Amino acid sequence: MDYITIIIILLVLFVLAWKSVNILRPYQKGVVERLGRYQRTVESGLVLVVPFIETIRKVDLREQVVDVPPQDVITKDNTGVIVDGVIFYEVVDPFNAVYNVVNFYQAITKLAQTNLRNIIGDLELDQTLTSREMINSQLREVLDEATDKWGTRVVRVEIQRIEPPKDIVDAMSKQMKAERMKRAAILDAEGYKQSQIKKAEGDKQSAILNAEGRAEAIKKVADADKYQTIAIAQGEAKAILSVFNAIHDGNPTNDLLAVKYLEALQKVADGNATKIFLPLETSGVLGSIAGIGELFKDSEPKKE
Repeated sequence: MDYITIIIILLVLFVLAWKSVNILRPYQKGVVERLGRYQRTVESGLVLVVPFIETIRKVDLREQVVDVPPQDVITKDNTGVIVDGVIFYEVVDPFNAVYNVVNFYQAITKLAQTNLRNIIGDLELDQTLTSREMINSQLREVLDEATDKWGTRVVRVEIQRIEPPKDIVDAMSKQMKAERMKRAAILDAEGYKQSQIKKAEGDKQSAILNAEGRAEAIKKVADADKYQTIAIAQGEAKAILSVFNAIHDGNPTNDLLAVKYLEALQKVADGNATKIFLPLETSGVLGSIAGIGELFKDSEPKKE
């Protein structure tokens, strides 16, 4: 056997070995076909197949992204908006992913665009702009259910842009500016109101404290006057009692008689008492306080 034949045989063996050995990465699975028919699904690692009889189709199990192109959508209130988004999916069944859909990327893109029109068509413009989470959730549920037979699972859907027409954007900008000015005016008014309330409460507390201080001072003065009046009244009562006892004991002193005489003279001067005329012969006695006492003693009725 010549060298050329040996080289040819070695080349054939090398090609057969090359064709029969396949290596699958950890994120891959393989679908093996034998003469065009499904044979088995193989896991990652070293996979041997019969050359030229069996073929293997590798399927990526990692999460992948589909970019949904922008499209015009009409809202419920007949406003045109431009919407686009992204879809994150992963393959869970390699068999269905290979045999149940021809072009998965195109199929899921068209399906997402159609359902976006349906979902946003049931919403008004304001709802569309403020309900992204709801749109994402509804679209993910619809796509996940529709792609289940394709052996894939829609992980999440994100709306990237919802763009209204320029005139509506300008109107919304003016509206937002007016709302911000309104809120600023309300906050200013509320602040002024609170400051006036605080000031009024401070004035009220100050007035209450001043009134309480004045009342306390008046009370103290009244208490002092009360005690003074009581002391004076008690003194006068004691004096009256002493006079009363002295008179009724029948032995009034000259000093007592002189005091009573002076009180009578004061009442006569004020015109509030009956005038008493003393006889002339008593003038010698009035020269002294003691004589006044003698006069009153002589004027008393004699006891039988």
